[in-house]
Amino acid sequence: MSRSFKPYPFTPRHYAGEVPQLVDGCDPVRRAVAIVGGGPVGMTLALALARQGVRSVLIEADDGVCTGSRAICISRRSLEIFKRLGVVQGFLQKGLPWTGGRSFYRDAEVFRFAMHQDDEQSLPPMINIAQYQIEQLLLDEVEQHADLIDIRWQTRVTGIEHHTGNGATLDLSTGDAAWQMHADWVVACDGGRSTIREALGLKLTGTTYEGRYVIVDIELESERATERLAYFDPPSNPGSTVLVHKQPDNVWRIDYQLRDDEDPEAAVKPENVMPRVQSVLDSMGETGEWSPIWITVYKANALTLERYRHGSVLFAGDAAHLVPIFGVRGANSGIDDADNLGWKLSCVVNGIASDRLLDSYSDERVFAARENLSYGMKSTEFMAPPSFAFDLMRQAVLGLALHHPAVRPLINPRQTHAIAYAESPLNRIAAVASGAFAKGPGPGTVLPECRLQRLCDGVPVDIHLTDLLGPCFTALRFGADTAQDEAWQQLHHALGEHSIPFKAITLVKGDVPRASVPHVLDPAGRLHEMLDATPGTVYLIRPDGHVLARWRNGNATNVQSAVTASLTI
Repeated sequence: MSRSFKPYPFTPRHYAGEVPQLVDGCDPVRRAVAIVGGGPVGMTLALALARQGVRSVLIEADDGVCTGSRAICISRRSLEIFKRLGVVQGFLQKGLPWTGGRSFYRDAEVFRFAMHQDDEQSLPPMINIAQYQIEQLLLDEVEQHADLIDIRWQTRVTGIEHHTGNGATLDLSTGDAAWQMHADWVVACDGGRSTIREALGLKLTGTTYEGRYVIVDIELESERATERLAYFDPPSNPGSTVLVHKQPDNVWRIDYQLRDDEDPEAAVKPENVMPRVQSVLDSMGETGEWSPIWITVYKANALTLERYRHGSVLFAGDAAHLVPIFGVRGANSGIDDADNLGWKLSCVVNGIASDRLLDSYSDERVFAARENLSYGMKSTEFMAPPSFAFDLMRQAVLGLALHHPAVRPLINPRQTHAIAYAESPLNRIAAVASGAFAKGPGPGTVLPECRLQRLCDGVPVDIHLTDLLGPCFTALRFGADTAQDEAWQQLHHALGEHSIPFKAITLVKGDVPRASVPHVLDPAGRLHEMLDATPGTVYLIRPDGHVLARWRNGNATNVQSAVTASLTI
């Protein structure tokens, strides 16, 4: 079967590698933050720092955004992060939203799953969008912050010298020029083959799976709905597992498992790939013309560093952990890394926090990685059984699922979700106060979404809770206690004098007279109910959307103490 390859329906921009004016072979400008790797994680971090006025330099080996088939699914949690960074609209306009998927065993459907979605949500649970599109949307925003974000394209890190307590020196190569850069902080976002990690002699630990998948991107015009499709032992590809995702611009991603006796090098040759893809499309009932775009092979890893902070060098994304693709936790967990690190590193660079705050980044994100790995490993062991015993178990589950609905949840792909930092050192700041609540998100947990209203010239306008959150500490005051207003104003002023980003928002139920509504209305009292809030309740939210503390009867003094304690932990 002869089919010509088509390019992706995307025209990337290319950037020249430029070297700054050097003094004795070194950039004379000492950088506050050097970010190695200009992918989704590195650019998200640079934007998070810029929102706090922190300058950074992005060091990227390529001459533009990535090529090929990489991350394709962005979760609601990542979209919430992009919303706080002011870039979410491009993702919503370009991405294809989806809420669930179907799994088939041979030719019968055995499982359907649906991710949480209701009228309270402002964002879809998942969108499909190619990584080159993700990077371009982020790059467009990065270029709007050229005063704070410097990009060094076509520049490779060739070495690093870590100075204990005094930053690091990076050895760099741009074309034929070798030069150095000094930085107070270096963040390695340089992927699974991290140069920084290797240079420091650090090793990922965990599990590497032998099973391999061929990943194929094709162009196919189809009206089929966007959903995750999984085929186990399909008649078209006996003994294989096949995953199918629809992407924007008529691009489809097809992943299929290789049998143990198949040679990976031979398996990615077009003459072997094309018939497999055609058989998948035939079984789906897709009859349209199609063309291949990209072919590669993938091997699942479940690995992590033990710590993500090593003095003034920090790790994020694939440089810190490698998560199996099943459950789409790879890019999403890296974006969460950048969000967590962004506010903490900004506070340290801006001189309002002790650098010990960065240890909590490592604590929280290592905890998150281990949770992601545990789910990812379970999914991998079902999708690509690593042994005869796992394969036997999967066959039994799939066979029983045909006639026994109670077994079907075992096929659940365990999609990525927001992780609560249950063991975070920051949670101890107000742990006693949090015990007064019967339910609701405790310290370390991401706030749930909720539909609210804001009065504009006396007219209620629909908004969402995530619209109120920004890259700052946010206090949610429940109930209009005007006697405390002056104390809250003084708190805002006191924190502002120390350049600590903060705002307080008062929320009241819908039965409060309109004339006395000071800020935001909870029309049906749903947010009050979800947060177990009564008049006087205060929730303090971190800049990354996680709960820092909560009080049944809180005040400005409680909040000031908690913010100060978090920054001096």
